[in-house]
Formats: sequence, C-alpha cells, structure tokens
Amino acid sequence: MKVWNLNKLYEGFNDPIFKADLEKIDMMILEINSQEVDFNNYDQKLKKLIRYLTNQIEFSKVSRRLYHFASLTESVESTNQTATKSTNHLRRKFTELTKISTIFTKWVAEYPDLEADIETNPFLKEHEFYLNEIRDYASHLLDDDLEIMIAKLRQTGSSAWGTLQSLLTSTLEVEYDGKIITLSEVRNMAEDPEQKVRQKAYEAELKAYKKIDKAIAAALNSIKGEVNTVSQARGFENPLDQALNNSRMTKATLDAMQSAVKDYYEVFRAYLRRKGELLGHKNGLPFYDLYAPIGKVNKRFTIEEANSYVLKNFRTFSESLYGMANKAFTENWIDYTPRPGKRGGAFCSNLHEIKESRIMTNFTGAFGDMLTLSHELGHAYHGEIIFNESILNSGYTMPVAETASTFCETIVNKAALKDAESDEERIFLLESAIQSYTAVVIDIMSRFIFEKSVFEGRETTVFNAEELNNLMLEAQKETYGDGLDSNCLHPYMWICKPHYYSGGLSYYNFPYTFGLLFAKGLYSKYLEDKDTFVANYDRLLAATGKMKVEDVAKLMNIDVTKKDFWVSSLEILKEDIEEFLKLTK
Repeated sequence: MKVWNLNKLYEGFNDPIFKADLEKIDMMILEINSQEVDFNNYDQKLKKLIRYLTNQIEFSKVSRRLYHFASLTESVESTNQTATKSTNHLRRKFTELTKISTIFTKWVAEYPDLEADIETNPFLKEHEFYLNEIRDYASHLLDDDLEIMIAKLRQTGSSAWGTLQSLLTSTLEVEYDGKIITLSEVRNMAEDPEQKVRQKAYEAELKAYKKIDKAIAAALNSIKGEVNTVSQARGFENPLDQALNNSRMTKATLDAMQSAVKDYYEVFRAYLRRKGELLGHKNGLPFYDLYAPIGKVNKRFTIEEANSYVLKNFRTFSESLYGMANKAFTENWIDYTPRPGKRGGAFCSNLHEIKESRIMTNFTGAFGDMLTLSHELGHAYHGEIIFNESILNSGYTMPVAETASTFCETIVNKAALKDAESDEERIFLLESAIQSYTAVVIDIMSRFIFEKSVFEGRETTVFNAEELNNLMLEAQKETYGDGLDSNCLHPYMWICKPHYYSGGLSYYNFPYTFGLLFAKGLYSKYLEDKDTFVANYDRLLAATGKMKVEDVAKLMNIDVTKKDFWVSSLEILKEDIEEFLKLTK
C-alpha cells in the first residue's frame, strides 16, 4: 500500500473508541486538576508526587493517541475539517492542565529532600532526570494566570499561524507546463535528470509563491514576535537561549560545531563550483541545479525496490534494525507518495502509546527518496528503542533526534557506494551523498542565520515578503559564497520550510547539522569495533530522553563541546568531496 494505516490508533473519527477516549481525557483532566489542593503543602509529599506522575503517564498515553491520530490525518489531508477541528479541540483541552502543571513545577522546585526520596523509591529513580529537569525549569515559569493565558492565546496565535502556513503550502496550485500540480510535485522536479525541467520547475515554484507570500509573511512575523515576547518574559536572553535549553544543549557545543562548519565553507564551495562546471555553468551553480543528479545513473526505484534495498543493508547492521524496517513495510507504517492536500517533505512520528511509528514521505523514485526513506526509518528505530522507556522518559530533544536517522541514511549510502559498478555510478552516488551533506551543513547554516536575523529584527520591525526574501538571499550568500550563482538563489526558502512556523520549537535547523556530524563520528566508531558497537549504540539511543546532549555523547567517549570532534567529522565529509573532485577532474 502507498498510504499508511492508522487503525492501530483509531479506525476513524467516528470510531466509538475515539469518542470514548475523548470523554476519558475529560475525566483524566479533572483527576489531575483535583490535585491542586495537594500542592499547598508537603504533607505526605511522596504519595502526592507518585500520584501525579502516575496520572501524567496514563494521560499521556490516551491524549497522545488522540492527538497523533488527528494530526497524522491532517498532515496528509490538510482540507479534512474533522481532523483540523480535532487537533484544535485537543490543543484547547491540553491548556486546561497549564495551571496544575505550573503549580506542580513550583512545588517540585521547593520539594524538601527530593534527592533522598528519589534514591529510596524505584519509581522516582526511574524518573530522576524528568523530575530534576522540572525543578530546573521552575525559574522560567510565570505566574499561574499568565501561564494559562499564554497557553490559551497560543492556540489562536502561533499554532493558528502555523496551521495557515501548512494549509496554504499544501493546497498551493502551481502552474507548470500547462497543468496544475502541487508544491511537493514541483519541488521534487529539482532532482529531474533534465536541466530544462529543473529550471522550469524552479521558475514555476517561485512564481507560485507570490500567491501566498504576503499571508505567510504575516504568519512568520506573528510567530517570531510571539516567541520573542514569551522567551524574554521567561527570563531567557533570547529565543536561541531558550532553544538550546529545550534542546538540553549548551552554547559551548553549538559554538564549537558552528565554528568548525565555518572553517569548512570553502570545501563545500569547491564541490558546488565543480558541479556547476559539469552542468555547463561558469559563475557558480544556479539554485535550480543544486539537486541535479550527476553521472549517468538515472535509475528510478519502485517502492518495492527501495524497500528491498533498505532491508538488505539494514540487516548488515543488526537484525533488530532489519526487523523494525520490515515491520514498517509489511504493516503499512508509511505514507509514500505526494497527492493534493498532503504536506511536503518527510517526517516520522514515534507513537509510544502503541509502540509503533508512522512515516510520511513524498516518494517519487529518485535515489534521494530512498535515502529519505532510510533516514525516516532511523527515526522509527530510535522510537523502537525508546518505547522500552517510561513515556515520561521518551522526550528526546532535537539534536539527538537526528542521530539515528542520519546513521541509517549513512548505512544505505555507504552500501550503494560499495555496490557501484563504474566510476560514473560512483560519481552519481557520491554526489548524491555530498548533495545531502551540503544541505545539512551549508543550507542549514543559512537557515540558522536567516532565523536569527528575523528574531533580532522582530524586536523593532515587521518584515514584508520582499524584506524576508532579502534576508534569505543574504544568508545564502554568506554560507554558499561563490559556490552558487548569486543571481540565481532561492529567496522564498522561508515559505516552504515548516520548521520556522512553530511557537514552541524555534531554531529547528542546527539539530540537523548536529545529527549529521554526530552520526558520522559514531559511524567511524562502528567501523572500528562492530562487535560491541550495536549494544552501546542502543544504550545511547535509550538515554536520549533522560540525559543532556553532552552526557549522551560521553557514553561514547565523545566531547561535543570541543571543536576537534566536529573537525574530525567534517574531515570524513571532506574525504568524500575530495574523491568526487578527483573523479570529475
């Protein structure tokens, strides 16, 4: 099947179980809120704490099941009003717990001898990191009434603006070659073997954005303005400070990584210039050829062929990875192909409540689509490991979220390079990998620079669409340099990337770079000692929901606050680029 099956969640919005669970969370909310009186003092404090955590676990299982069903449905059916209304209804319901959550957090912050109770109670010991994180966050909480108001206003603020961006981009009609196609379809043409097709698609894409750029500019301004206001009120220096806190990552780690990346700009620019030359360009690569295939291998993969290739190579790593992927294919976890109303891009959603994942892609048969499939299955494998943890310990953060996905993508890509039968095929496969590296290192850096400039600018102004275009162009020029043709960039990249449109998740860009480079470092360790690596790797993934990023890395004797580690990972990418330059000389 080309579409996923959500029946393990519910068989539809009219499913009696769906309706019963909606009523159940009302009762659960009442039960949780009834504990407000408990947090006026510390009498029987251990009993109160265990009761609250137990209720949170049960509520999380039911509420996530409901929300995942509605949001997953909406992601592939953006015009499904029942799905949209259900997600909005559930978001409003969740705000009913804002007050008790705030009161509980402040209560935990002052909890007498918390460490002693944790050490003597196995249930609390299991949730030690969760409790300490709550205690540490207490200083960023506002008054109870303000917290409730922010949670409620977000539903008609950033959440609504984010829904608008998703709706407008997923339903945008793009005029291409006398036909009307979707934005996902025209963007997928960036990988077409024919240059004329790529250029026409690029021009059609940019033209189509003019229909929605003013509305989406309003959405971006509103979301970033809200985040600025709330993050400052919470005592964060800026939204980046809050994003790092939410990522369980220090500024030292980010600075070390980005400093190393800047040192390697020229390495990537040399690749881009060579690619431009191979495609007949003299002044750098035009954006419409950024994802052009290089080499004579123009094979397209059917879904069955892609699945088979992924399975064969996952098995070389471990039977557990193979088994998880096989289950995903045979039990219809994946929604593969683009269609009207389906959002662009790809994602994986880990469904702890049923201990399965669901994956959305926009598969068209290109080699890159197979890499995307393996990438998202990596997220699903991370889920398989984390499902063995308490649901309260399952919330891993953005940087480590990209580790397993990038690792799995590397397994498939390395296998394809090994299987290459000629230099032309090797060039094709090698360039496909470098193309991905460039997106995750150079393009992601441009997105970081753009988002930072929008946040800083929103302190004093509101940007119109043209100004946002200019900010994006400047960011691209800073990172791509002369690797791209400065007269043919992508000013509207801020419209098509959903990562900018969340009030609760800012700077969803640098984690991809972290994931790539961290995974490359891990892959090197895997090659050094395959026998012991798999078990250690699984332990690392299991720890991602209950450790800070730096501590997770230490499990593999890696210090991510040091530039040296990031340089060593970038050197691995540099080797591939040098091989490509050698083969195409």
